[in-house]
Amino acid sequence: MSRELEQQSAAHEPDLSIIVAVIAGGQDAMTTCLTQLEPHVRGRNIECLAPYDARLDGVPALAARFPWVRFIDARGQVDASKFGDSSREHHDILRAIGLNQARGRLIALLEDHGTPSPDWLPAVLEAHRGPEAAIGGAVENGLDRPLNWAVYYCDFGRYQNPVPEGPAEFLSDSNVSYKREALWQVKEHWQSAFHETSVNWELQRRGERLRLEPRMVVYQTRRGLRFLPALRERFVWGRSFAGTRAKEISAAKRLILAALSFLLPAVLTLRIVRLTLSRGRNLDRLALALPLILLLQTVWAAGELAGYVTGKATSGQLEADYSGV
Repeated sequence: MSRELEQQSAAHEPDLSIIVAVIAGGQDAMTTCLTQLEPHVRGRNIECLAPYDARLDGVPALAARFPWVRFIDARGQVDASKFGDSSREHHDILRAIGLNQARGRLIALLEDHGTPSPDWLPAVLEAHRGPEAAIGGAVENGLDRPLNWAVYYCDFGRYQNPVPEGPAEFLSDSNVSYKREALWQVKEHWQSAFHETSVNWELQRRGERLRLEPRMVVYQTRRGLRFLPALRERFVWGRSFAGTRAKEISAAKRLILAALSFLLPAVLTLRIVRLTLSRGRNLDRLALALPLILLLQTVWAAGELAGYVTGKATSGQLEADYSGV
């Protein structure tokens, strides 16, 4: 490609690509997320991609209501029923499908049941004026129910505002943005399925910096959350975390972490309590949710144990079915 054509191509690149992953499914969650984004996205050089599987219904109606969103039909590539409703593997594959089609100089990841705050978009664009490869934001709970608070603290307690602005080791894939150039340097780590831990660790190994930005706020609005599915989800996600991490460490360290997994419920719960006390917010909600938090962390620990022992993120070889996405 000539230099002139390269410049023309760059001029047509969106400033930002936003990928909205289907997590909750159904129209309500996606509608809420896109409605919040719409006044900030329309009329700007921003693209929005929504790769979907069979869990998102009514796509023609959604496409008509939100013509600025590109809905990517991935039903032929992703069969969520193979993984089960509680698995995160189809989420990771859908994200990879969206990333492979994203054209923006910056790329942000959201979830359908994540409602971005009015300041989210300008905060993303402003934050990326700095040199950091990846910038994540705060995550707040959007539904005042004990189970929602318990799941929120287990998943996102470390991202409750006020998050410490500055360098970070962990960022959540429910609210994160990347410079495209940096993300494409580690494409082999997400081309088939996007696992935030392996992607972010590889970026750091290459000398890239990660940062947290407290003004990038997303609210978790999980309206359909139920007790037994939440327990299954904790096990599956714990196993996915450990199985992904197992590929990065030695067999000896895997065995040590497997043995220590029995301590995780207490350690993780105390960490949540200590962190929430330090942030000084929602202490009454934490107290009400504490028994549920301990139970959820116990199930997570069982998932981590399975992941470290088997060295697999799932109960089978299902990821191989999607290696060509």
